[in-house]
Amino acid sequence: MGARRSILVRLLAGAVLIALCSIAATAWLAARSTTVAIQEQQGQALADDAKVYNTLLEYAATHRNWSGVERLVAQLGQETGRQIGLSTRDRKPIAGQPVPPDRKPSAVVYPLQVDPNLAGGDQIDPRVVGPFALTPAQKTEYDQLAQRALNCVQGRTGQGKIVVDPTGRPHLEDAPAINITTCDGDRLLDLEPPQRAWYETLQKAVNTCLNARRKVSPVQIASDFSWSFPSAPAAQAPAVAPPRPDSETVDTCLLNARRDILKPYVAPPALLFVSTPSSAASAEFDLSAANQKRIAGVAAAVLGITVLIAVLGGIRLVQPLRALTKASREMTGGDEQIRVKVRGQDEIGQLSLAFNELADARAKTESLRRAMVSDIAHELRTPLSNIRGWLEAVEDGVAQPDEAFIASLSEEAGLLQHIIDDLRDLATADAGNLRIHPERVYLGLLLDQVVATYLSQAEHAGITLTSATNGDIELDADPVRLRQAVGNLVANALRFTPAGGAVRIDARHEGTDVLIEVVDTGAGIAPEDLPKVFDRFWRAEQSRNRHTGGSGLGLAIVRSLVEAHGGSASVTSRLDQGSTFALRLPQTR
Repeated sequence: MGARRSILVRLLAGAVLIALCSIAATAWLAARSTTVAIQEQQGQALADDAKVYNTLLEYAATHRNWSGVERLVAQLGQETGRQIGLSTRDRKPIAGQPVPPDRKPSAVVYPLQVDPNLAGGDQIDPRVVGPFALTPAQKTEYDQLAQRALNCVQGRTGQGKIVVDPTGRPHLEDAPAINITTCDGDRLLDLEPPQRAWYETLQKAVNTCLNARRKVSPVQIASDFSWSFPSAPAAQAPAVAPPRPDSETVDTCLLNARRDILKPYVAPPALLFVSTPSSAASAEFDLSAANQKRIAGVAAAVLGITVLIAVLGGIRLVQPLRALTKASREMTGGDEQIRVKVRGQDEIGQLSLAFNELADARAKTESLRRAMVSDIAHELRTPLSNIRGWLEAVEDGVAQPDEAFIASLSEEAGLLQHIIDDLRDLATADAGNLRIHPERVYLGLLLDQVVATYLSQAEHAGITLTSATNGDIELDADPVRLRQAVGNLVANALRFTPAGGAVRIDARHEGTDVLIEVVDTGAGIAPEDLPKVFDRFWRAEQSRNRHTGGSGLGLAIVRSLVEAHGGSASVTSRLDQGSTFALRLPQTR
C-alpha cells in the first residue's frame, strides 16, 4: 500500500508540474499573441499610411492645385482611423488637422518627386500625363486601331493583349514583334498634333541638356518616354561620330526635362502629417477584478484537466506493471507457460518483452536441466546394470569370478569413474572454480605425448594418427588440462573415423594466438547439428552406444577447459569428408 501511495504522490506531483508548465506556456502564448497582434497592427498602420499617400499623390497628379482636397482628406481619415494633416512647405494649412510647427512631416506629396518608401517605381508618378495625354477623338481612333491589330495578331499566333498607358495610348504586348509590325501595331506609336510638338519640345530639352554637359550625340524620345540613338543616313554621317552619352546621364536629363514640362499640370508640393488618435494609444492590459477571476478560472481549468490526464495516464501505466508482477509470482510458483502481453514499443513494452524472453530462457534452461538429469541417469544406469547383472550371475552360480569376470567389472567401474570425473569437471567449470596451473609448455612435445597415448588405439582401428607443429611453439598453459582437451578431440575423431582413414593434429601461430586443429576424414557432421556439437550429452549417433557415441560430455569438457585458458573452441565439417575441431589459445596470459 505504501508503494501505491508513493506512485500516486509522484503522479500528482508530475501533474502539478505539468500544470505549472501549461500555465507558463499559456502565459507565453498570450504574450506571443499580443506581440503578433502589435506587429499586425503596425503592418496595418504602414498599409494605411501608404493608402493615404497614394490617394493624395493621385489627386496632386491629376489637379493643378489643392483646392477641393478637404473632402478627400476627411474621407481618408474616416476610413483609416488616422489623423491626417496637409500643409504647404511653409506650414500653412491646406486641409485636415492643424499641425504643430515643430512636428516632422510623414512625407512630401509631390507627383514629380515620388517617395520611394511609400510608392515604388519611377520618380515621376505615371498618372501625371499633362500635355502628353490623348484627346478623346485620338483615344477613340487609337483604340479602334489597337483592336484591329490585336485581332490580326491573335488570328496568326493566338497571343497578345492590349495595354493602355496613363496617357490613354494603347499598345500590344505578349506577342512576337514581327507579328505586331505585320499587323500595323507599330502605328500605335505614331505621334500626332498636338502631342508631337510636346515630344519634340521634350527631345530638344534633353539634347540641349546633354550638349551642355558634354559634347555627345543626341537621342530620340519615343511615345513611352524611352530613348534611343537615331541612325543617320550614311551620306549625312560625320567623318568622326561624337561619343554616345551613358544611360545615367540621359536618364537624368530626361527626368529634369519632363519635370519642367509637367510642373504646371500638377499641384505644388505639400507636407503630409499622419498620426494615430490619442485615444487609440491608451490601450493596455486591465487587471480588474473580473479579469483576475477569468485568469484564475482558466488556470483552475487547465490544472484540473492536467490532473485528470495525469491520473488516467498513471492508471494506464500501473496496469501493465501489475500484470508483470502477477506473472512474476506465477512463474515463481512453477508456471513455465506464463507470458505477458506486449503493448507498444515504449519502456513498458520493452520490459514486457524482456520478461517474456526471460521466461523463455528459464523454460529452456529447465528443459535442459531435466534432459541432463535424464541423460546422467541413463549414463550411470548402463554400467551399474552391467555390474549388478554380473554379480547376480555369480550369486546364482551361472558365472565364475575368474579373471575375465574381474576385468569386465573393472571396465564397467572405469566407465562409471570416467562419467563421474567428467561431471565433476563440468560442475567445477559451471561454478567458476575450474583451476588451471599454467606453466611454459612446448606444444610440439605435448602433441607427441597425445599421439603416443592414442597410437595403439588408432593402429588397432586401422587409422593413421600423426601430428605436425609449424615451428617451435611455446605457450603458457596447464599441460595436464591442455593434454586432456586435445586428447578428448583425438578420441572423438578416432571414434568417428572409419578404418583406412586418418587423424592429424596441426599446430601453428595465427597472429598473437596459437591454433591447434584436430582434422579427421570421418563421416562429418550435418550443418544443422554443428551449433549443438559442444552441448552436453549431445551425440551425432543417437543410439547411445558407448562404443560409437561416447557419453556426450567430452566436447563440452573441451570447451570448458579451453575457455578456462582464455581461448575458444570451434568446429567445421562437411558430410562424408570429415571434420576439423580448432582450439584457439592466447600465447601468453
